[in-house]
Amino acid sequence: MKDQPILVIGATGKTGRRVAARLESKGLPVRRGARSSATPFDWEAPETWAPALAGARAAYVTYFPDLAFPGAVDKLGSLIETARDVGVEHLVLLSGRGEHHARMGEDVLRNSGMDHTIVRAAWFAQNFSEGYLRDPILAGVLPMPGGDIREPIIDIDDIADVVVAALTEPGHRGRLYEVTGPRLLSFADMAGELAQATGRPIRHVPISFDEFHANIAQSGGTFVADVFTAIARETLDGRNARTSDGVMQALGRPPRDFADFARDATRAGAWTVAA
Repeated sequence: MKDQPILVIGATGKTGRRVAARLESKGLPVRRGARSSATPFDWEAPETWAPALAGARAAYVTYFPDLAFPGAVDKLGSLIETARDVGVEHLVLLSGRGEHHARMGEDVLRNSGMDHTIVRAAWFAQNFSEGYLRDPILAGVLPMPGGDIREPIIDIDDIADVVVAALTEPGHRGRLYEVTGPRLLSFADMAGELAQATGRPIRHVPISFDEFHANIAQSGGTFVADVFTAIARETLDGRNARTSDGVMQALGRPPRDFADFARDATRAGAWTVAA
């Protein structure tokens, strides 16, 4: 069985590329699922799903850009049926904490009859270093709505470690791991940690959800902005202002702190601008 590959859907994404690299470092065969892969996978092209899944013993499933996008949950259901039909044994799904549509996706998988693990994640620390907030951080600002709400922001490296454990070790099937960082931080707190790590002034700029929408629309277009603003309105209301022990449950160790992420990302050149 170990000579069968593990499919990583979204292998070029933030979590997917980390999961694929970790699996390969263990000497395990990996099939990278992306539109440009040798065996392509495209959520918008269902004809690519069966060839990508065929022969895989397990798969890591992420929906880009988010399960809140129209039609995403239906596509996830169709993918699960395809995986079952071609003989995939185990699916590990990345879900979003506090998101209604993500819960719907979890239910589809949970009710499918397939062996599965669900990793329900808090807000990503790497949104600051690899995502849409990197440029504002470089400019010394963190423009976010939600006022003084606090989030237990998680380092994606912890998510990848949990996913790899679920894919490769016994004891994780049928489990739901809600993964967060070890403490609650406001966006002002996060700006302070980033300022300390980078040695440059960074301040939180409270903005409205309409301003948040306009910022995302500039780079991602109106449709993407509509969905991500809806997610922000839904989740940045304090509902996620608690930590959970999913990382400890899955790995037997505590999650990484945001200050450690900020320090390590700074050392790695995350906010260095080439001359």
